[in-house]
Amino acid sequence: MVAHAEIRVVHRGGSKINFREPVITNDSRFLLCASGESVKVYSSSSEECVHDLQGHTDLVSGIVRNPSNHLQVYSCSADGTVRLWDFTDGILIKVQPRSLPKSFSITASFLGVCVSSELFQLVAVHLPRSGDQEVEARELSAVLCDVSPSGAVSFGREVRVVGLPGTSVANKSLSGNKKGAKNAFTCVSCHPKEDCIATGHEDGKIRLWRNFNQKKEYTYSTLHWHHGAVNTLQFTPEGTNLLSGGIESVLVQWRYTQENQKDFLPRLGGAITHIAVSPDGSLFCTSHSDNKITIIQSCVKVSAIIQGLVKGEGVRTDLMIDPRSKALVLNGKPGHLQFYSLPRDKLLYNLDIVQQEYIHEEGLDQFEVVKAAFDTRGDWLATVEERTQKGSELEINLKLWAYNEQTQSFVLNTTVTAPHEDQITAMCFSPSPETTMLVTISFDGHFKAWLLADHSDTEEGASWSCDFVGGYHLLKPGCCCFSADGSLLAVGFQEVVTVWSPSWELLTTLSQPPGAIRDLCFGRLSCSKYLLGTSTKNQLCCWNLLTCSLEWSTPVDVSLLQADPLSENMAAFCSQSGCSDLFVFKPGESRPLYSQRALCTGKVQHAVFAPRDQMLESCEEHAQWLNRSQLYFLTQHMDLMTFSTKTEEDRLLASSKRLMVDDSVAVTPFYLLLGKHRQQQQQEALTNPMAERIQLPQGSIAIKELLYTPAHVLPSASFLCSMFVRSLLISSSCRWRHGEENLIQRIRFKNWSCAGHHTLAVSEYPY
Repeated sequence: MVAHAEIRVVHRGGSKINFREPVITNDSRFLLCASGESVKVYSSSSEECVHDLQGHTDLVSGIVRNPSNHLQVYSCSADGTVRLWDFTDGILIKVQPRSLPKSFSITASFLGVCVSSELFQLVAVHLPRSGDQEVEARELSAVLCDVSPSGAVSFGREVRVVGLPGTSVANKSLSGNKKGAKNAFTCVSCHPKEDCIATGHEDGKIRLWRNFNQKKEYTYSTLHWHHGAVNTLQFTPEGTNLLSGGIESVLVQWRYTQENQKDFLPRLGGAITHIAVSPDGSLFCTSHSDNKITIIQSCVKVSAIIQGLVKGEGVRTDLMIDPRSKALVLNGKPGHLQFYSLPRDKLLYNLDIVQQEYIHEEGLDQFEVVKAAFDTRGDWLATVEERTQKGSELEINLKLWAYNEQTQSFVLNTTVTAPHEDQITAMCFSPSPETTMLVTISFDGHFKAWLLADHSDTEEGASWSCDFVGGYHLLKPGCCCFSADGSLLAVGFQEVVTVWSPSWELLTTLSQPPGAIRDLCFGRLSCSKYLLGTSTKNQLCCWNLLTCSLEWSTPVDVSLLQADPLSENMAAFCSQSGCSDLFVFKPGESRPLYSQRALCTGKVQHAVFAPRDQMLESCEEHAQWLNRSQLYFLTQHMDLMTFSTKTEEDRLLASSKRLMVDDSVAVTPFYLLLGKHRQQQQQEALTNPMAERIQLPQGSIAIKELLYTPAHVLPSASFLCSMFVRSLLISSSCRWRHGEENLIQRIRFKNWSCAGHHTLAVSEYPY
């Protein structure tokens, strides 16, 4: 009996890169940031991800450079471990488990915020030095015991710690201000050389506290430019400048000695959440609320932009997969669709749908992309944008985009103004290869079929027109779905499911228990005879289209029903007790293939099956549904999650670099290279001890002269080159001995292939 492997829910692809402050290496060549359960190493010049440091089993919560080795970094995670990495080669060097419930962050002095069920406190963790790859850190000491879970921590000179808002001195100094003033602390930064602390506040002010650790009375001065809350502060390494950022998307650089002088770098995109500075001060880095990192050269110009998956307050277009690029498509920037590559974890491009300048002003009504759909081949894209203004009617535009081979993007082909009289609730393309047709349904009580006209015989371009308008007893349709071959269209009108033919003939109606139809989905492949639907009365129903009868039903609150396009499997996300459960099943079978309780908190409203580039070969029955496709879903907190099997993790582990270091030998770069090479040679000798190897001549005079003669007395390069090449040549007698068998095989092959011409000149072969 095969043991079942555990399926884990992981952050892989599309994770937040603005979760924590990024880290810039000493030479400013690389940028490291926490991204889900891994640490990503980006090139500061090319913006490419050069390494993905994987090994943690929970969210990475902090990264810090190793003070004793500029090529190494520490990372901590919510899994309770601290890991040491060589980020240039992507090698895991050491794992240090910690006997703590959870690790929240890590700082330059190897201090972590430990979160327990009752207390938030700042503790110092001593990392022991050992040659073992796994060493447990046991020495802990409390530093601050009154740190708020939403507070900020900063380290100054002589490792002095400042935590907010747990400092009673700071609270006392602001207590005399006007009642109702927004003086709450938002961020803190310590001066690297002087006794000065900078704090940011909700009212947009920055206060510089001096003589804070002196016996005499402390003082503070106020800087004010931000009109919103100050999100982040950072001193430069020499302490000459102070950097601040907020919701204005402007990086402000304050002169420390001349507080009235400041420089601005505007129009950086989203609100600034973190600021990082390279150790030499030549490179700045800002993290933004739209999951973007901007690399700036000394507050002068933007040199590179690293864009992650943009996830706003809500995704109205659902999750889709582009049939051509296999990219994840959903709402991106306001008025745009983003095409995101999940395997590469990189934004491909943004498609401007609204094609209007977006104005960042609260309360202003602007067009939003609410619906989108691809056809089967990826030749056409349909989008719906709408805008609701106070005291006016709803504005709706239906746009159809054609894929352009030259630009490798979609180009607007047709715009339909006011395609329906009310809000469009759903739309889908017909998968039939004979015609290209789009169906839209609306609360106005109608569904419309839009047909692409064929102008291949004329010089006219492609055009769309309304081919049919349908309805059912003045009921409002809520969902629609095509069968896998495009021969049937199912439209849900409140409590009735209608089934239509391609000639727009109403074939049958299907009834179900009370409750409006929320979602419809056809079965695929061997289960194509089934039609599944969910209702608002917590019912999941399955109809047999051959008998036009209810096959089965079960009382369950299904918030989302998703079909795998490459198999018969279906995924149903069910809501229960404030959490979401997952059931993967085939419509024709009574037992689910896979189920998991309490998948995440809240309801799952968006999910999609993404085809794999390389098929998994998992032999466990409950994991085979992940062999062809990978299921992604968005949580209530806009985290993109997926499922990982043991087979997939073993493949990732085998492809990554992992070196086991011997404790008895000093660890040097030469040892790591030479020791690995010797291990490979020993394994080859054990597996094939009789293998013959041609040994090159050792002790060559030319090689010795090249290596051991001082450079200033060496002869010319042309003389050495010819002598060096001659030393590498093997004598004819040696070549004959080692190539005798190969020569006989070539003669036989030549005689067989000449078809009657059996003469062969040995001089053709250099033996």
